[in-house]
Amino acid sequence: MLTVKAYAATSATEPLVPTTVERRDLGPHDVLIDIKFAGICHSDIHTARSEWGPTTYPIVVGHEIAGVVREVGPAVTKFAVGDRVGVGCMVDSCRECDNCRKGLEQYCLKGNIGTYGAVGRDGEPTQGGYAQAIVVTEDFVLRIPDGIELDAAAPLLCAGITTYSPLRHWNAGPGSRVAVIGMGGLGHMAVKLAHAMGAEVTVLSQSLKKQEDGLRLGADHYFATSDEETFSKLAGSFDLIINTVSAKIDLDAYLRLLAVDGTLVNVGAPEDPLSVHAFSLIPARRSFAGSMIGGIAETQEMLDFCAEHGLGAEIEVIPADKINEAYERVLASDVRYRFVIDTSTL
Repeated sequence: MLTVKAYAATSATEPLVPTTVERRDLGPHDVLIDIKFAGICHSDIHTARSEWGPTTYPIVVGHEIAGVVREVGPAVTKFAVGDRVGVGCMVDSCRECDNCRKGLEQYCLKGNIGTYGAVGRDGEPTQGGYAQAIVVTEDFVLRIPDGIELDAAAPLLCAGITTYSPLRHWNAGPGSRVAVIGMGGLGHMAVKLAHAMGAEVTVLSQSLKKQEDGLRLGADHYFATSDEETFSKLAGSFDLIINTVSAKIDLDAYLRLLAVDGTLVNVGAPEDPLSVHAFSLIPARRSFAGSMIGGIAETQEMLDFCAEHGLGAEIEVIPADKINEAYERVLASDVRYRFVIDTSTL
């Protein structure tokens, strides 16, 4: 067992604190990764504070992991010592069900094994990326192309793939009109990716305070949703809307912004249920859908796409002792656009 320094949540109400966690011994197909950077995702906060259901404490969260391979098991063929790699939201799946065989491990019918808050094949709780190192089976490790800096790559392992997957699935590209609700950690990546795919991109944000950023990152248009005229002006305008916010919104108002056969996809995950009126969907054959990260192959595709187009997350790198402060700033929307922990400060 390898013991490494980490930061952990010990209850739903207490600040995260320094600790240590044990990583399993290397199996034949395992990769030991020295974590260099770990992004702070809103999901980390939801989990640390038991907002999505009971959390078993202590827990080390973090599923936006970028690092360098330190050691590989004797049967590993995909990676070598010194490779630049990443780990996202899952570290294993059953690999046998229909979805896993299709490369949709995120929708594993037996439930994928999350990077934290799950139980691994060894029977031990999984602990995430706010740590110095992690051991992951090679099939769930991603290669980070040389064209992306490790710190800017870390958030791609969740924020990047969470927005890339629905954009690809619903065919964002030249001739399509895509709207992005929210300009946060997920939203800013959705804007970059949709623009790189060739879509016409509109940001729908509560205010215009990030308008300059939105246009710089690739948006063609930017509207404030606090202005009621926005909803009448843009009615029937979009083929695809990606909702990245984790707050409860008036879905009916946003659904009316879709053209015939348009789709609103939720990737943000609010605590409270969302309601939809049937007549927001029926008259224009609109769809309301959800999407959750991507499979391993698609995540690698996303990383390669980002490298090809020079894309990375907009980040603020922080030391580990600023994690609790960063959590409060995330909740106050005071970050542009992703906090990334420098794990050398652990």
